Amino acid sequence: MYRTPEGKDIFVVDGHTHFWDGSPENQKNIHGKQFVECFYAYHTALSPKEQLWEKSKFEKYSADDLYRDLFIDGPDDVAIIQSTYLKDFYKNGFNTIERNAEVAKRYPERFIVNGSFDPRDGEKALEYIHYMKETYDIKGVKMYTAEWNGDSKGWKLNDPRAYKCFELCEKLGIKNVHVHKGPTIIPLNKDAFDVHDVDYAATDFQNLNWIVEHCGLPRLDDFCWIAVQETNVYAGLAVALPFIHSRPRYFAEVMAELLFWCGPDKILFGSDYAIWTPRWLVERLWAMELPEDIARERGVELTPEIKEKILGLNAARLYDINIEAKKKALASSPFSIAAE
Repeated sequence: MYRTPEGKDIFVVDGHTHFWDGSPENQKNIHGKQFVECFYAYHTALSPKEQLWEKSKFEKYSADDLYRDLFIDGPDDVAIIQSTYLKDFYKNGFNTIERNAEVAKRYPERFIVNGSFDPRDGEKALEYIHYMKETYDIKGVKMYTAEWNGDSKGWKLNDPRAYKCFELCEKLGIKNVHVHKGPTIIPLNKDAFDVHDVDYAATDFQNLNWIVEHCGLPRLDDFCWIAVQETNVYAGLAVALPFIHSRPRYFAEVMAELLFWCGPDKILFGSDYAIWTPRWLVERLWAMELPEDIARERGVELTPEIKEKILGLNAARLYDINIEAKKKALASSPFSIAAE
């Protein structure tokens, strides 16, 4: 829970978190090393100095670190933990659903575990979706369209094999599809994260929510033109939000564009932990005011009510979180760190 300087408690749903293992022991090849080092470069370039981690901790942090940073030192009430496998780069996968489910079981009430699948696996992908629903009762998935799979260096959301998977997701009630459409990470291909395929999938699957993580950066214009016409397309702020520190006017431009095109009900907070920790992001977002010229040009505002929607209410709606019931459940589930 985030308590504002005015004394109001804000329910926070962190829509984009990870529990990864990018350690040298888990790296399968040079690409595993490149990938986590690129993440670390984003961390060092966009974080305040006092928020920087040692590289060894960044590569592989503990479940206790995760819990403390999100819920004790951090303001999160609920974190959506996303799965990203990258098994071409990592021996045990970078961030599998099994690893995520393990930490979620250890800390009840705090995590929503999302799965992932690769439609290039054909029938095995469909079987795996059934497995994730039956085993973990997932309500969402993370799509990584630039992930390598053998000779393939990426795929599109409107691939016929992907449509079969989305049809199954719709049938099983897996309604939230988080799609990485943002900056590339070495050695993945930038064009494989292009946003244009979102337009096809969102039109053809009206009953699914398409949460475009990183709001399409650096393709913000393309994303906004899609999101304004597709009622089921949402903007995730992960990766965009840290610019509030390093390039505040640029971030204000991004926020104003999203508010103009998408509106305040379709923007979701995400820290992208462990690239960044949520407390400083939430604090700075709450304190932020749009520059007068930027707000006036677009005719938008960033009020406390809008910030509250972005920080938790919008994601709670998509994931059917009863906030009052969740508050009561959390109150009866005290904080605990095993290592302490």
